[in-house]
Amino acid sequence: MEDPEAQPGEDPVIKPLNLDHHFAESPAESVTKVAKPGKSSEAAKPKVSAPANSTRKRSDTRNGSELSSGFARSTVSSSLRSSNSVAVTRRNSTGGLSEKSPASTARQQNNTSSIAGKKPSTLLATESVRRSLPELRGSSLSSSATKLTPRANLSETRKLVPVSPVGRSLSTSTASGTSIQKTLRKSTVKPSSSASSSLKKISSSSLDSTASSASKKTISKVSSPITRSPTVSSGLRSGSLSSSLDRSSNLSGQKKAATPESRDSHFIVLPQVEIKAGDDVRLDLRGHRVRNLNAGGLNLSPNLEFVYLRDNLLSTLEGVEILTRVKVLDLSFNDFKGPGFEPLANCKALQQLYLAGNQITSLISLPQLPNLEFLSVAQNKLKSLAMASQPRLQVLAASKNRISTLKGFPYLPVLEHLRVEENPILKMPHLEAASILLVGPTLKKFNDRDLSRDELALAKRYPTHTALCIRDGWEFSRPEHAADSTFRFLFEQWKDHFPPGYLLKEASIDKPFEEDACRCHIVFVQESTLSIDSDIILKYKWFLGERTLSNFTAIPDVNGEVYWPKHEDINKILKVECIPVLGETEYPSIFAISSPVARGNGVPKVVNLEVHGELVEGNVIKGHAKVAWCGGTPGKGVASWLRKRWNSSPVVIAGAEDEEYQLTLDDIDSSLVFMYTPVTEEGAKGEPQYKYTDFVKAAAPSVNNVRIVGDAVEGNVIRGVGNYFGGREGPSKFEWLRENKETGDFLIVTSGTPEYSLTKEDVGRRLAFVYIPINFEGQEGESVSIVSGTVRQAPPKVTNVKIIGDLRENSKITVTGAVMGGTEGSSRVQWFKTNSSTLNGENELEAMSTSKVAKAFRIPLGAVGCYIVAKYTPMTPNGESGESVYVITERVVETLPPSLNFLSITGDYSEGGILTASYGYIGGQEGKSIYNWYLHEVENDMGTLIHEVSGLLQYRVTKDAIGKFISFECIPVRDDGIVGEPRTCLGQERIRPGSPRLLALQIVGDAVEGTILSVEKNYWGGEEGDSVFRWFQTSSDGSQCEIRGASGSSYMPTVDDIGFFISVSCEPVRNDWARGPIVLSEQIGPIVAGPPTCQSLEFLGSIMEGQRLSFIASYIGGERGDCLHEWFRLKANGIKEKLSSDEFIDLTLDDVGRSIELVYTPIRKDGIKGNSRSIISDEISPADPVGLALVIPDCHQNQEIVPQKTYFGGQEGVGKYTWHRTKTKPNGLVLTDISSSSEDVVMCGQTFTYTPSLEDVGAYLVLQWLPTRVDGQSGKPLVAISSSAVIPAPPAVSSVHVKQLTSGIYSGEGEYSGGYEGSSLFSWYRETSDGTIILINGANYKTYEVTDADYNSRLLFGFR
Repeated sequence: MEDPEAQPGEDPVIKPLNLDHHFAESPAESVTKVAKPGKSSEAAKPKVSAPANSTRKRSDTRNGSELSSGFARSTVSSSLRSSNSVAVTRRNSTGGLSEKSPASTARQQNNTSSIAGKKPSTLLATESVRRSLPELRGSSLSSSATKLTPRANLSETRKLVPVSPVGRSLSTSTASGTSIQKTLRKSTVKPSSSASSSLKKISSSSLDSTASSASKKTISKVSSPITRSPTVSSGLRSGSLSSSLDRSSNLSGQKKAATPESRDSHFIVLPQVEIKAGDDVRLDLRGHRVRNLNAGGLNLSPNLEFVYLRDNLLSTLEGVEILTRVKVLDLSFNDFKGPGFEPLANCKALQQLYLAGNQITSLISLPQLPNLEFLSVAQNKLKSLAMASQPRLQVLAASKNRISTLKGFPYLPVLEHLRVEENPILKMPHLEAASILLVGPTLKKFNDRDLSRDELALAKRYPTHTALCIRDGWEFSRPEHAADSTFRFLFEQWKDHFPPGYLLKEASIDKPFEEDACRCHIVFVQESTLSIDSDIILKYKWFLGERTLSNFTAIPDVNGEVYWPKHEDINKILKVECIPVLGETEYPSIFAISSPVARGNGVPKVVNLEVHGELVEGNVIKGHAKVAWCGGTPGKGVASWLRKRWNSSPVVIAGAEDEEYQLTLDDIDSSLVFMYTPVTEEGAKGEPQYKYTDFVKAAAPSVNNVRIVGDAVEGNVIRGVGNYFGGREGPSKFEWLRENKETGDFLIVTSGTPEYSLTKEDVGRRLAFVYIPINFEGQEGESVSIVSGTVRQAPPKVTNVKIIGDLRENSKITVTGAVMGGTEGSSRVQWFKTNSSTLNGENELEAMSTSKVAKAFRIPLGAVGCYIVAKYTPMTPNGESGESVYVITERVVETLPPSLNFLSITGDYSEGGILTASYGYIGGQEGKSIYNWYLHEVENDMGTLIHEVSGLLQYRVTKDAIGKFISFECIPVRDDGIVGEPRTCLGQERIRPGSPRLLALQIVGDAVEGTILSVEKNYWGGEEGDSVFRWFQTSSDGSQCEIRGASGSSYMPTVDDIGFFISVSCEPVRNDWARGPIVLSEQIGPIVAGPPTCQSLEFLGSIMEGQRLSFIASYIGGERGDCLHEWFRLKANGIKEKLSSDEFIDLTLDDVGRSIELVYTPIRKDGIKGNSRSIISDEISPADPVGLALVIPDCHQNQEIVPQKTYFGGQEGVGKYTWHRTKTKPNGLVLTDISSSSEDVVMCGQTFTYTPSLEDVGAYLVLQWLPTRVDGQSGKPLVAISSSAVIPAPPAVSSVHVKQLTSGIYSGEGEYSGGYEGSSLFSWYRETSDGTIILINGANYKTYEVTDADYNSRLLFGFR
């Protein structure tokens, strides 16, 4: 297949790679010779449809239809020469791929071809043509249907075109500019019977770069050759691709060309391209003998996307960095030797890189290219494939090199096709399996073949870290030896960095499963020949990565030997790094890599069982299970405890089915077994696991709940008991002690037995029982004692029991008897009745009462005609009971005159409640008894008859009865008319008022702003308390809102109520705070405006000098206008001085001692004035004296200082001033207590003014002022400091004179002023008789000794 020259606009545009096909190793290139087409039959004569360029454009629009033919085909341009010409061959740039004969596939037109329905003429290719394009592996189209024989005269023209990918239409053009489009016929089209259309198989020699390869290939279905270079159709689309693959599979069963490689019908396909690139993005300089990319005529620019520089003399890539947008770069067949690929780092958009046919020895400098998908480095001198990682590389062609090792193999996470034919490394056994390990699961083809199943299976048998070892130079070996071999390989790499004295024994990770414990095994052993003081410490860090063993990510917070893979870790690789630490030194880390995390089987398993707690009788121990849920939902496991005695099998402990278990006596000297079975929420059960404990020990002997059992009654036997604890009980000790009444001490009575018989000596005394626990081994525990109650006498006994009283209905009878056995207490008596005059047991008796203390009993009506029986049970004061005795009356009970045995009133003692009277009648059968109800002011008055309810047993309480007592009188009447004595019952309490409620509610008053609206209501329910009122404002549209603050029984409408309706609700409240239902009144209104009025006026603020005084006025009377408010100062003579008309005044010194009057005149918005209202304040008091400011001006010696001060707080009085002198300027903190702040602070004055003296020169002056009011009250002191030290006065001298000290010696004197005197200047002069004054040289001191020259002259003294 040839590579004709590409026409303008024909450069490929990169499309996504079709990963289902192989890729070529070089862009297509071939040399063609074109001849005029020969004659064919009339029916097969093609029609001229359009110029070549238009044909190319039209072919671009037929992508979908061309793919629908069912072929994954390569459109190839073959420019054939005539039969007596020789094909021009070129060296192979495909990197050693096997070549095919030149052919053009015929295709069926889809109603767009100008020769639709006609048989195409064919040309016979007389010999094979050299190709330089992506090789068509298995180039014979397995789905061929129509077999065409090419025949034509070939011209001598030679063209170059870019590679055309599989599945594109073929457009060709004649020398005259016409184009003929031909397609392969479908399988249903029969071949032509003429010789021109008969199928011929043409074999050609497949040539490699050295012209040594001569494998025979058969090309079928060759379409007629044409002169111009072919165009390339648009790239495959997803929809058409699926259709194409389906049809290809349908045709796979038809007759195929008999080629050795017909079993492999896949093509090597480059990324899809389109012929839409113009000259502005394309550069084709193939075969121009270019030596340098920086040459002036190359025109390299950043806009280029397709650059073809093959078959040149380039040896360096300097200058390629300008191609920032290049997508296809062909540098095949140049003189590159490498390294030196760093300039390619700027080509970030590069997708296809062709470096075949150079002299490259290393790719180590090839940078990472983020978009590189295809790389051809065939036919070079590479010894390895070490290079940077290429994240998107899908095809790597490296055939015909000198590759002999896989060391340094790069990380290629998406590589699909690897070719390393004709390399020394092919001698390596199972190279394909090693490549699978290095690349990972993305690898689909190796050396142009699908991956071998045997090699895939073999690769799975290697450890996961094998790929890392291969990259580091490990010699590939059989899988059964790989684990040990790779460990030794890694050991050799790590051994020089082990902690001294230690060797690595193991570095592995368990096979990881989802949600199961995965443990790493990093084992260092100590060399026996060395002695090491400290132990080795191992630090772990876990990582998670993909199956390519790159880009491992640290798993946070996992720093132990065990990691529990999560659900999202499935199919990922675990890596653990271990840092050995010896002493304080950390050594380089080693690592281990796991197999891919497998999905859990959903069956949980126990990883670890532990039992916590001290194994001592009585303690609670707890079993804890750590469970690997293995993909199941964690559930609640099944726990149980078993007991295992010495030399016996474990026995399940009944009821011990929780994780906690309390040790008992039966567990002593036994080992416990904690059994745990994990169960998921889905119901999957794991294998039960067991944890054995040590033997349970007995607790120290002790006893609790010690008590004395039995009645402490004279003659009884009592027993001391207690709950022993602490193993098996041995011969515990018991003691009985009796209380001494005089001393209160307890003295021992007996020992050795827990029982004791009470004697007469014990009565009235207490006994103590002492329990000393001793276990079976003789160990004695702490004793416990208990004191009994006082021993009582023997139980009482009753004799001479009698029933006395009148045996008539409703009469009271009493039982008596003589009790022996101590003083009688609250003896119990129960009454019965019987029809028999003799006692035959309690079963024949009918009880009439329960057992009671009272010995008296009133005979009921039901006992008439029966005998009465009393059961007497004697009891002592302390509650001791004796044997019961029965006594029966001698005669039956007789009837009585009519009477009442009880009378009561029940019901609701409140207004409106119902009271019901009930009574008990005795005295035969009742007739028509008489009922009356009375009201009583007090309990003992006669009462007032309530006529309305006479003769009734019920009374509905009215309001008149509130606060009074109710009584009921009943006069019993027997059915025979006999009347008994009347009886009265007084109610238990006074009548309470009923639940409060309102019977009526209305508003009374005028609907005028400022007037009072009152509530008129009718209350019921006792005495009314503080009922709750709420006033509401209703607009004309019916919306209602509550008036805030209006909660009384009256309300004064405000300006906000004008135009609104007013209503009120009342919640009745009784005087005891009981509440009734809320009632809402009818509305009143609308409210109209009232006259402007000031309801209240008061001052706001402090009545003190310096304060601001304002006021609060309450205005009513429509919408308020500009009301007047005038402020006056009231003088002593009663004259008012107007101060202001503002809303406030600021009180000044002039107001002190005087009052302020405010006159407020309300004015409505419409101008109507109301009556003025005024208030007068108290006298204004002066403010506290305060010094607001104090400033000391510049200080000069002998000049009076007058400070500047500002006083506030009434009339200023005579303040206190204190001047201080200090050499250092004090800070703010020192000023607060200047007198004691430093030793050099000296007080120098106590008047307001101060004149600095010589002592003050150079010092700072501080003035402390205590502001004082005229009444003597003082404020806080204020301190000021001079801004600078006291400035000395100008130096001056006075009273200069000469004083004679001795004969001939004089002294000059004078008074100096102006700071401290420095080095003053002195001079002496001689005044002659003629008045001439002469300076005496050398006389520069205050003293002067007269010389001979001074005679007859006066001496003058100069002081400066």
